[in-house]
Amino acid sequence: MIAWLANPSNAKSLALVIFFVTFVAIVLWVYGSKKRGKKLETYKDIPFLDDESDTKG
Repeated sequence: MIAWLANPSNAKSLALVIFFVTFVAIVLWVYGSKKRGKKLETYKDIPFLDDESDTKG
């Protein structure tokens, strides 16, 4: 097994599969639940909230 991973072409393919599976898992976790998706959508305006407080004071 270690000799197989020592070959750079095999290691690159394995890393690609690992990263792709991780990316898909994160996307499914974020968008898999409508409740979680709605909660995350409410966070999209957070950077602009700080600008409003600076201009008022």
